[in-house]
Amino acid sequence: MSYLEVATVPVVSSIWPHERRYRNAMQAIAQALFTALDDELQPYVQVLGLPADSSLPIVQEVGPEGTELPTEPLADVAERGRQMMLLGQIPMPSTPLDDTIDPNDLRERLVRKGVRLALEPVLAELAEETDYEYFCTWPILLNGYFVCTILRLQHKPLRAYPALLPDRAYTDGRPLPHSLLAAAMARFNEETVKALSEPEPGAGLLYRPRDTEELLRAAGRSLLDAPAVAVGSADWSSGERLDWGSSTGPGAERLFYIINTISSLRYEGAEGVGCLLLARRGHPNIEEVFALTCPVDLTDYRAVRKLLEMTTPSIHLLADADKVYALGRQVGQYEAEREDLFAFHFLTYYTWELSHAGHTLARCRYGLPGLARPRLNRLAFKREYKRTFGVPKAEQFERLWQVVLEASHQAKGTLLVISTEALAEADRLKLQCTLIEPVLLTPTITQLVTAIDGAVLLDPQGYCYSIGVILDGKASSGHGNSTRGARYNSAIRYVESSDFPTLVVVVSEDGMVDVMTKESLAESRG
Repeated sequence: MSYLEVATVPVVSSIWPHERRYRNAMQAIAQALFTALDDELQPYVQVLGLPADSSLPIVQEVGPEGTELPTEPLADVAERGRQMMLLGQIPMPSTPLDDTIDPNDLRERLVRKGVRLALEPVLAELAEETDYEYFCTWPILLNGYFVCTILRLQHKPLRAYPALLPDRAYTDGRPLPHSLLAAAMARFNEETVKALSEPEPGAGLLYRPRDTEELLRAAGRSLLDAPAVAVGSADWSSGERLDWGSSTGPGAERLFYIINTISSLRYEGAEGVGCLLLARRGHPNIEEVFALTCPVDLTDYRAVRKLLEMTTPSIHLLADADKVYALGRQVGQYEAEREDLFAFHFLTYYTWELSHAGHTLARCRYGLPGLARPRLNRLAFKREYKRTFGVPKAEQFERLWQVVLEASHQAKGTLLVISTEALAEADRLKLQCTLIEPVLLTPTITQLVTAIDGAVLLDPQGYCYSIGVILDGKASSGHGNSTRGARYNSAIRYVESSDFPTLVVVVSEDGMVDVMTKESLAESRG
């Protein structure tokens, strides 16, 4: 459901006005956010109302294709949450409470926390022997109901990505995100709380909510809190290392911005490529090659970028969450459970990866974080092919897949344009391409024809008609991406302007692969 469709939902309520509109708006936000991370997560949102008064019925808003949860295991959740508060079974913040806080407000917060703690094992049990997992956002008390927004995600892709240990916390006791997915779920939780805390919950969602890219950047910022807090910084005035989870400088709070800025800088025209190891000085798995007499602030971006130029595949910058203090290397067998040694790999212009113990936790391109997905997803490509050209024969698709796979390895990047009218398009664009005799592409031929600039034009069966094609197409407002290169934007214009079924595979120099069709572009715009 798009954001525009949300505004046309009729007002139907069981707990408060606009509750159906609220659910549909949260579904739209979740769909955009989690599909941007991995389209196989298949997010689904429903609203659960648990009555504070047990004589009232449980209320559920599930959407047009949803299925209500069984009410029997949910019947006493609110009461059990209240009992947990009364028995003192709810963990309190480790930081001192504000003396001005109203005791009634504190009591309500603890009850809501208890309801969530009581609901989580029920949802886990309901998800047993299924293909998905449930997550409950923070309950909000509305008109005598604890309103819980339930997020459901597919189990397999959810567990396919590496993560840190889940038991780390900020110094005030709040949990640190252990993965980009966990950070995204925390941001989604914030959106639900903000919406439900409005005077008329759901009514404010008539306008477009926070942009998906803004939510992803917020998730990236909070993910980088984990290495920043774990590594901390040194007290450079005394030379002493501080306790775990403390920092004296701004780096720990701005690490996401710092790494993005460094990756965007060039040195004498060259893009930054190298590695920065984030670890405390004296770490047993770090060996210094030479140290800096005056450590350089991470916020001195150009100085850090200059130092990065000295790195090699085996020699890296060494820094804590505040300053670069040496150049050196990683040595010995690192114990992953320590979680106090992280690597930032600068891959190409404005592109970097965060890894821990050899596992990539996140990949950021042009300031937008994402999961370290495979360069090219076979299922995603097949899905786009099927809805553009129809169901292919198995042998035909396998041959075409091998061609696409070979093109994805082109170091300089390339474009594959698959069109039902490839022959006619080759003739139309004959003055801006090199025509060739029709040939069935193989991996070997693909390696040759993608070595030059321009697109490769072929039909859905894999026959190629021209190479080095300069694509045309009409530019239109809102259909481009100013942070991406000419190859990516020319592909968008061509797909949007084409009168024939067309699929374009864009291979970028940084190794990422995008599959474009009219349908996928429309979906990405929400």
